[in-house]
Amino acid sequence: MRLRGKSGLTFHQEIVNSGMRIPVVFMTGHGDIEMSVKAMKAGAMDFFAKPFRDQDMLDTVSQALTRDKARLAAEAAVAELRSLHDSLSPREKEVLVFVLSGLLNKQIAAEMNLSEITVKVHRGQVMRKLNARSMPDLVRKAELLGIQPFEPGGAH
Repeated sequence: MRLRGKSGLTFHQEIVNSGMRIPVVFMTGHGDIEMSVKAMKAGAMDFFAKPFRDQDMLDTVSQALTRDKARLAAEAAVAELRSLHDSLSPREKEVLVFVLSGLLNKQIAAEMNLSEITVKVHRGQVMRKLNARSMPDLVRKAELLGIQPFEPGGAH
């Protein structure tokens, strides 16, 4: 908590503000409840006042590394999904938004002024390119990407 020139909380805030997302564990010989609450609210994994048991610190660091590994894997999966989405043509992206709204191919064709077979081809390409095994899988992937379904009368 007490570093040369600044507090641990200030340093932690600088880490957060820089965009780095690393697990942080605070330890201090001069801690109190208020300080620990501030650290935890700022996103610390844990807060240790000296003296502490070495095993407690080791357990916390292990948990932090496990949680961070899962976070990194999830971020990598979303980045891969973004890359797959970027491979869609503009027309396929447009069809995807209509598909997410639950419209049938015939309805999408009418909305887009296309033939039903063309919509079917685009829909199949969307499923293939996004590696979607089913409609629920496609919806889940779209949610991860923040893609909103078409809303009649709204912007699309």
